[in-house]
Amino acid sequence: MDLALESIGLIAGSRSLPLDFARLARNAGVRRIVCTAVEGETDPALASLVDDIVWLKVGQLNKMISTFTDRGVKQCVMAGQIAPKNLFDLRPDLRAMGVLLRLKEKNAHTIFGAIADELKKDGVELIEATPWLAPLMPQTGFELGPKLSADQKADVAFGYRIAKEVSRLEIGQTVVVKNGTVLAVEGFEGTDKCLARGGELAGKDGGAVAVKVAKLNHDMRFDIPCLGAKTFETCAAAGIAALAIESGKSLLLEREACEKLAKENKISVTTVS
Repeated sequence: MDLALESIGLIAGSRSLPLDFARLARNAGVRRIVCTAVEGETDPALASLVDDIVWLKVGQLNKMISTFTDRGVKQCVMAGQIAPKNLFDLRPDLRAMGVLLRLKEKNAHTIFGAIADELKKDGVELIEATPWLAPLMPQTGFELGPKLSADQKADVAFGYRIAKEVSRLEIGQTVVVKNGTVLAVEGFEGTDKCLARGGELAGKDGGAVAVKVAKLNHDMRFDIPCLGAKTFETCAAAGIAALAIESGKSLLLEREACEKLAKENKISVTTVS
């Protein structure tokens, strides 16, 4: 795939990933970046990294699509989080209402998949951002912080198996385990609250192990498993001792800050596959 596109659309959510994408795409030779951003979620600093930015409320699907079609953008990517609660707090326009009414199941994959279908109807293809984000995706053998103990390695393998099954059932992508026992499973509350709950259930000695995966046949166009400094801060506060992410299918953002937090809080980080 040619990374030096003439123009690309960016559907930007929150946190640092949309900014990282804009910088990496620009470095790869993308000439024009047209962006839709979410009011109250997307970092305003993104405006200085793109050529055109249109601010939307969650649910303004028609305005989002016309931002790209009006500017002749044929391909776009999604980057950054949309808080799950906002998928229910949204005030959908007529087009979004039609999409939601057609969906029997409402989760990140069905909703974003339906948005991709709507974009396609108007001649805009939603593509993976991963070719540009490859530098942020740790591969097999990646490690931060202290070496894992034998017991932690066993818990990583156990947690990986459970997390894969939970993600297959469309429940969540993160589990917290300790000594072969499942302490917490991510649901609608999101990763950070799952980590906090799992850490609390591990008891005052801590020592829990968190594992975050991509689901089987994960659609890498959206909802890529993502870790950043906030994740590490949550792990530290919850007494999580080890964190494993899926090799080549997870994004590690704010790497310097994450390295510092892992070292200071003795959090062992590894990839698993």
